Amino acid sequence: MLRGIIICPDVELGERFQQLVSDIGYVHITRSMDRYPSPLELLRFLRAHAPQIVFMGIDSMQKAIETVHEIEKNTPGVQIFALGRQCDAGVLLDVMRAGIREFASLPFDRHSITESLVRMGTVLETKPPLIESTDNVFAFLPSKAGVGASTLAVNASVALSRLPNNRVLLSDFDLNSGMIRFMLKLDNNYGVIDAAEHALHMDESLWPPMVTTIDNLDVLHAGRLNPDFRIEPTQIRHMIDFMRRNYQALCFDLSGNLEKYSLEIMHEAKKIFLVCTPEIPSLHLAREKYLYLRQLDLQERVFVLLNRCQKNNIISPSQIEQLLGLPIQMTFPNDYQGVHRALTLGKWVEPTTELGRQFGVLAQNMVETRSRPAPVAAKKRFLEYFSVVPGRLAIPEGKKPAV
Repeated sequence: MLRGIIICPDVELGERFQQLVSDIGYVHITRSMDRYPSPLELLRFLRAHAPQIVFMGIDSMQKAIETVHEIEKNTPGVQIFALGRQCDAGVLLDVMRAGIREFASLPFDRHSITESLVRMGTVLETKPPLIESTDNVFAFLPSKAGVGASTLAVNASVALSRLPNNRVLLSDFDLNSGMIRFMLKLDNNYGVIDAAEHALHMDESLWPPMVTTIDNLDVLHAGRLNPDFRIEPTQIRHMIDFMRRNYQALCFDLSGNLEKYSLEIMHEAKKIFLVCTPEIPSLHLAREKYLYLRQLDLQERVFVLLNRCQKNNIISPSQIEQLLGLPIQMTFPNDYQGVHRALTLGKWVEPTTELGRQFGVLAQNMVETRSRPAPVAAKKRFLEYFSVVPGRLAIPEGKKPAV
């Protein structure tokens, strides 16, 4: 079924036409507007609903034509269907000059309108609308709880939002232990669960109360604790489609438990940042998760972020790369005081610190297109440092680092 919206200041005319279209059943009207919107309002309207057909009332021919031009500029390929109370030569000529091929006036003829909708459907099959939608979708996946994935997700999102013309959405999809609401001291009562419940009919009026806006960053926190709630794949797809149309970059903070909805998000992600620390339990689980993601053909999207690095780490970054079979995209120093200060203030790490500068570099790398480094071949010499036991990594006695 095609998606349509109605823009018609003549409320009675719009309602009569909507009822007829609903009876025909070929087009689903997702929203009706009883005025000609401003260019900015129209853009938000189009991004919220992603219509394939716009039914345009011609109460004011000039305003209708201006609105049509804005639609064609922002969403090329969207079909326009004009509506009016009467049809005469002058009206038809104006409609044709505006490039509108379909027009209906009172009394509406069901058969001719059905034929018009079918013609539009045929055009849309060969030339679908070009609705702007970002591919900058990033998932932060912790190897285990406590490795700092949420800290990286928050600070990377803030750094992304500082880039020019870059509106960013940060979503906390750790529904059982989400920390972003606490980290940023958010008082919004709505969260991911509410957004999922309204996903199938999300629009430009429902969305703003769901998020907290911080400059160019919107934050959707995990919401109230509800272990029994399950997000369906259809809800996830509708949510991400809506988010893609309304932001330049999306960041998802995941739980690491590989729930079905988390896998749906990772299938949509441009990059999956696997966050770990240079400790044996974290590295073991990072490798296990990477191997699992390989089974899902997601290995090309996985990039390792090594958190809490120190100069005297027992296991060096190069050895970690050999163990995981993956290059480390970036390392982040262990700045306990800086992170603690940020948590106390409900802010992000100061961007002038060493750790803060690394987040800025990460943000720049996230939006740049670069070829992926080749996987790191594991060297037998280092792997012999480990005794590999099914289901875990073990280190021989006398070699164990402090954890």
